[in-house]
Amino acid sequence: MLGVIMGFWSKLKEKLFGTEEERIAKKQAKIEKKEKLQLEKELKKKNKLDNYIAGLSKSNSSFVESIKQLQNKHNKIDEDFFEELEEILIMSDISTKLVQIIIEECKKEVKNENIKDPKLINEIIADKLFTIYASNSIIDTTLDIKKDRINVILVVGVNGSGKTTSISKIAYKLINEGNKVLIAAGDTFRAAAVEQLEIWANKVGADIIKPKENETDPAAVVYRAIDKVIAENYNVLIIDTAGRLQNKVNLMNELAKINKVLGSKIEGAPHESLLVLDATTGQNGVSQARSFGEATKLTGIILTKMDGTSKGGIVLTIKDEINLAVKFIGLGERVEDLAEFDLDSYIYGLMRGIND
Repeated sequence: MLGVIMGFWSKLKEKLFGTEEERIAKKQAKIEKKEKLQLEKELKKKNKLDNYIAGLSKSNSSFVESIKQLQNKHNKIDEDFFEELEEILIMSDISTKLVQIIIEECKKEVKNENIKDPKLINEIIADKLFTIYASNSIIDTTLDIKKDRINVILVVGVNGSGKTTSISKIAYKLINEGNKVLIAAGDTFRAAAVEQLEIWANKVGADIIKPKENETDPAAVVYRAIDKVIAENYNVLIIDTAGRLQNKVNLMNELAKINKVLGSKIEGAPHESLLVLDATTGQNGVSQARSFGEATKLTGIILTKMDGTSKGGIVLTIKDEINLAVKFIGLGERVEDLAEFDLDSYIYGLMRGIND
């Protein structure tokens, strides 16, 4: 009787779950899929790190070489050593206030650990750079994109900062993640800006709304863009704006009008207000950030042209001075080279090879 029952169960099991060979094959397929996903994840992580290494090569070369020269010059850690270290940090575009904090923290660690050899201070420097950035807020570099709503990203920044290319690169990233993206060309005062944005939009596969002939009101362009977004089921709208910082009153009025239109048509919009800053302008970027911060509420920074500067410390200064997270960092000219900011990769890219 037991044999009969087991026979029935064996047949039922095959119907429900397949033969033993099929079950083994399914398990193997699951394992292979899991391994493939893990491999893809690791490869993506490696590619990201490679991008940071390449993009920060100028900053890395300048910073690491300066530190090594300092360590070779001194055979002990004393006040002279710290004074020269302070100069190196300032020359890397780290603000004086932050440099003083870093130096004081380094002095404490050196004393507590009884470190004498200048070449043993590298880990302390890396640790201080990391904790300085991470200390005063949660590090959140992800865009506030939700699947169940129309997501609006407002982008501001002075002309020449890399605003147009940054918008296109963000659009490219979001399209690759399965979003339907519309770009609104809200810089109605520069025909060249609209033309350039259209070229880039076509490159990355994004649709674009342009100003009509003789249309000078950015809010009107935004209004039409919202209508199109709603009618044609886009889930992301990225808005370009004029970069005329020299006339702050007009800029504030324009942005206020755009924000009012957005808020009246889409709940909670804009969900992101990103400021594009050119890393090669150094400390001037901080004053730009303050001015734009007075004109509209900012949620994050896009730091472009990091591959073109040898002063990688500007990332720390911006975060400290205006308490806004760097959400994207420009590491090259390709569309893939606008990377989500990653603190680990940034510190590694800046200090790679310091112990060689």
